[in-house]
Amino acid sequence: MTIEVDLNLVEKYNKPGPRYTSYPTAPHFSENVGLPDWERTIQSNNLTNDRDLSLYFHIPYCDTLCYFCGCTTVITRNKDKIEDYLTYLFKELDLFKSRINPDRKVVQQAFGGGTPTYMSPEQIRRLGNKILETFRFDDNAEVACEMDPRGLTRDHVQALYDVGFNRASIGVQDFDPAVQKAVNRINSREMITEIVDWTRDIGYQSLNLDLIYGLPLQTRASFEKTLQSILEMKPDRLAVFNYAHVPWMKPHQKLIREEDLPGPEEKLQMLKMIIETLTSSGYVYIGMDHFALENDELTVAQREKTLQRNFQGYSTKAGADIYGFGMSSISQLEDIYAQSTKNVAAYYKHLDQGELPIEKGYLLTEDDKLRRSVIMRLMCDLALNYAQLSQNLGVDFKQHFDRELNNLDEFVADELLVLADDRLTVTNKGRLFIRNIAMTFDAYLGQGEGRFSKTV
Repeated sequence: MTIEVDLNLVEKYNKPGPRYTSYPTAPHFSENVGLPDWERTIQSNNLTNDRDLSLYFHIPYCDTLCYFCGCTTVITRNKDKIEDYLTYLFKELDLFKSRINPDRKVVQQAFGGGTPTYMSPEQIRRLGNKILETFRFDDNAEVACEMDPRGLTRDHVQALYDVGFNRASIGVQDFDPAVQKAVNRINSREMITEIVDWTRDIGYQSLNLDLIYGLPLQTRASFEKTLQSILEMKPDRLAVFNYAHVPWMKPHQKLIREEDLPGPEEKLQMLKMIIETLTSSGYVYIGMDHFALENDELTVAQREKTLQRNFQGYSTKAGADIYGFGMSSISQLEDIYAQSTKNVAAYYKHLDQGELPIEKGYLLTEDDKLRRSVIMRLMCDLALNYAQLSQNLGVDFKQHFDRELNNLDEFVADELLVLADDRLTVTNKGRLFIRNIAMTFDAYLGQGEGRFSKTV
């Protein structure tokens, strides 16, 4: 199913807005919600074993600074730093073990960063085995790791597989040498091809490749060459991110020359080319930045209305509570979000004092929970079934959200969605604008919008 992109609509709707990996979003987290709230909530959360677990481990270290990076990282070539960090991750796991119901199953796990493969293969095995000793994993758990191809060896890929990882996500960004030099990230096509072959030889179930458009010196023609090279590798999933140039938030982005960034028209042409190329090459546009093959689990879950969205992005694992480990990691339960301190020294200090390193969080109201459900179903299903939502939420959906439904006329006029008496359906053209449509149901817009990237 090829999706054609209307550039006039892209220009019209391209404004700052949340990515809705949570609702309310992270700018609303507060230090007024802290460790006592978290301890009380996880105690209640672990009284039963009904809900599955999703684990996230943040490994912040990187050898070199990628100028485009928007992640929470620590740049160092001192490998002793990661050994210290692992010592404290183990402390955090030991502290947490006494608080978790041992009968709960892990159905999903992810290593993110930073660069998780900054760890040596031996360190990967040690951490992986510690996690396996701490938790009980479901036989069909999805276990994924972000991999930086630079410095990656086959032993890294094998070590991850040996401790249960079955999904690889490799950061490519762009193959053009001039673009790579401009953002200080050099990884050749040959390097990526070799790593892709390793993952398949070793037995990984799924491969995702990350790309970024809007980087300095990129053009529509140059990025199309990168995309064609990627299609030859046939990854199961692709994430094609829009580079957000926010040097006031990420000062290192000042190392990128603004005059080298593609202009708005060139960037829009890139976006049009990306969506039309991928959707005509066997990939389904899941939404946002994500594409997957027709038979991929993400595509199937979206078709069957079981897709989920959380701090790890789109997920097929419904009803799982997310527990984050490591500095800056975010945990997500039914009633609370909690984030660990973003400072390594403070992270160590909390753990030395025998306490979990929670710095801030958010306690959800009943209205938050209703809106979260509506926004997540919209982001994942690209539709809202009013009767089903009324039943699930315990309210009359059309009555409760009457104001919001009456504010959708412009999207209808632009053929981005179709409204019927009993449902709302996003059109194929509307998939690109799903964040804008979801924003209609957000009660907090206007607060913290400077923190958001543009929606398209």
